[in-house]
Amino acid sequence: MKLLEKFDIVPNNEELYEVAFTHSSYSAKYNLDYDYERLEFLGDSVLNMLTSEFLQNMHPKFSEGKLTKLRANYVCQNALIVYSHENNLDKCIRLNLEDNALTDNEVISITADVFESFLGAIYLDQGIEKAKEFLEKTVFPYIEAKTVFFYDYKSTIKEYGDAKSVKVCYELLEEHGAPHDKTFVMRILIDGVDYGHGVGKSKKEAEQLAASEAIDKLHIGK
Repeated sequence: MKLLEKFDIVPNNEELYEVAFTHSSYSAKYNLDYDYERLEFLGDSVLNMLTSEFLQNMHPKFSEGKLTKLRANYVCQNALIVYSHENNLDKCIRLNLEDNALTDNEVISITADVFESFLGAIYLDQGIEKAKEFLEKTVFPYIEAKTVFFYDYKSTIKEYGDAKSVKVCYELLEEHGAPHDKTFVMRILIDGVDYGHGVGKSKKEAEQLAASEAIDKLHIGK
């Protein structure tokens, strides 16, 4: 696998890397008894731990809350998608697109998943130092460049509500679509007044977009 050569990985267990790029749709088609989900679970923890360590060393005076917000920017789905595409991980994914009605959003999500599953495979096969070396090449440069992948509009609105002593809440207006491809419409209420709507593939995404609209209307930070 050229990808392993790119990151100077001499595998002890090549099968781990095959598993890391195998989606459940491919497993079902070819009757395989594995997919990448367990490695993704492990890789998520490794990514959070090593990113936390890097940020803590980079910002020794930052509070726990500030470090948590900062980390969220570099481990969010948008960031993982960029890491995967920049390093051609997306080209290694084994998917069954013929028999399985995967939506575009699901394929994009899978692209993010395999970054974590590949990291999980590296950790199991090579150890923590090689996992850190991988992140030094793929993630940490974005941290040093202060790249913004995600802005937490909900936290900004919460801080505004706390400062002004006003109640901020979110309300579901609509929910439609197939179970695996739902769309949600949320609105944000500030002291009972509608300040914005958001449409997203999850309630959290829709809430963030509604909060962003409210920030514009309230001219927060401007």
